[in-house]
Amino acid sequence: MDNHQSDAHDVRERALVFRLVNNDEEAFSELYASYKDRLIYFAMRFVKSREFAEDIFHDVFLVIWQSRHFINPEYSFSSYVYTMVKNRVLNMLRGIESEKRVMQAILSQAIDYNDDTSRNVLYNELNEIIEKAINRLTPRQKEIFRMSREEHMSHREIAQKLNLSIYTVQEHITQALKSIRCFLAKYPGSMADLLLILICLNI
Repeated sequence: MDNHQSDAHDVRERALVFRLVNNDEEAFSELYASYKDRLIYFAMRFVKSREFAEDIFHDVFLVIWQSRHFINPEYSFSSYVYTMVKNRVLNMLRGIESEKRVMQAILSQAIDYNDDTSRNVLYNELNEIIEKAINRLTPRQKEIFRMSREEHMSHREIAQKLNLSIYTVQEHITQALKSIRCFLAKYPGSMADLLLILICLNI
């Protein structure tokens, strides 16, 4: 892309961001489509999973839509979104390592790895608690949450199947996780931690 083309692209993108700030959904869709492949590819260089990369991309653009009024169109939108993706990648990688360490520590205290019976009993009890938490969700939250966590459907697949926007699907999952965390808060610290890890790891 030569300088003239680059300048024209920057002007067009700035115009789209101005429209986004003013609640223009079509401008948002254009920016979404323009950055989708680039940002997913960028994220995949680090997380090595297209599904994780897609989730990061969707999360970033959900935040962009929700916080659109605070975006400054005079600043580089490209730098803004790449920074958001990079930060989420780093948070995800730190979170995965942290979850692995916490889960190993909790399980080592809770059960004997050589005792299959104890391990199975514990997992059954944990899954019963998780099921109670899920059953407290609204019907739509429960449906979307199960499709995501149990059927391993991507946000896009859920949106297409239910005829919803990806952002609506993401919002339902976010609210479902908040509700589940609130329900689990009444359990002892280590038990709540393990329950959340089991949910996040789709066990």
